[in-house]
Amino acid sequence: MALLEVQNLKKYFKNPRGTLHAVDDVSFTLDRGKTIGVVGESGCGKTTLGRTIIHLIEKTGGKIFFEDKDVSDPTKQELKALRENMQIIFQDPYSSLNPRKSVSETISEPMKVQGKMSKADIRAEMISLMDTVGLAKRFENAYPHELDGGRRQRIGVARALALRPKFIVCDEPVSALDVSIQAQIINLMLDLQEERGLAYMFVTHDLSVVKYISNDIIVMYLGNMVEMAPSEELFDNPLHPYTKALLSAIPEPDIHSQVERIIMEGEITSPINPKPGCRFMARCRYASDECAAPQVLEEHTAGHFVMCCKYKSIIN
Repeated sequence: MALLEVQNLKKYFKNPRGTLHAVDDVSFTLDRGKTIGVVGESGCGKTTLGRTIIHLIEKTGGKIFFEDKDVSDPTKQELKALRENMQIIFQDPYSSLNPRKSVSETISEPMKVQGKMSKADIRAEMISLMDTVGLAKRFENAYPHELDGGRRQRIGVARALALRPKFIVCDEPVSALDVSIQAQIINLMLDLQEERGLAYMFVTHDLSVVKYISNDIIVMYLGNMVEMAPSEELFDNPLHPYTKALLSAIPEPDIHSQVERIIMEGEITSPINPKPGCRFMARCRYASDECAAPQVLEEHTAGHFVMCCKYKSIIN
């Protein structure tokens, strides 16, 4: 049984020019203890997808199942219970923390709101969480502005763990950190996943990071899921032209290695009132008239899905 199942999820935003399709018909499943990565350019809907799943913003359409229970439209009481099992680590480790709360107050707050633990138990759990994420006890009464980015993000990780959730949305949790600190946080998250059986949805634009941490990867483009596959399969055998272009942009550490960069040209299609066809069509070197027809997510091999009517003719 999958821990999380998302079916045809949609999130649209109204604006004066029409309807912005931020997330459009996304479906996937996630098992316990596994990580699904979500990649794509800025504005493709990665963060909106994660926030919609955990009900920080409400969906426009589709279904969300958690532990085989429909949680698409939870009541206020159901949502409070759901919060214990679904948490988020935000991208910015500074603005996501209350500057008026100390480290101990920030980590303790979810447990106080939950209202199931005594003060002594909350304090003991807070100290345990600080130790778990690598925060020295001397920082207990420190405030966010007194700490560096890595320690701030460790506070965010500890806060997300406070209610012992089963699923965490990681919204670009290392993008604002130095590379050496990124490695520490990622390794910490992998250790926590192994110890606690956590399931992650890891949102990022860093393809090297997502390959390292993910079991499966979703590639999004302007709200659409254009490709989904196991991590190794996606990197070894990308099918969608957009995925191929993304992977070609990964820096190659060997200066003597010759890598063919795929340069995307053309204008980005507006996500406001989009036409039925492929949204990547205007930037695709393989585009033809048939790409203007509605596109369908097709399973190429077991677990490898692609939304492209021409992918079979362009497989290298």
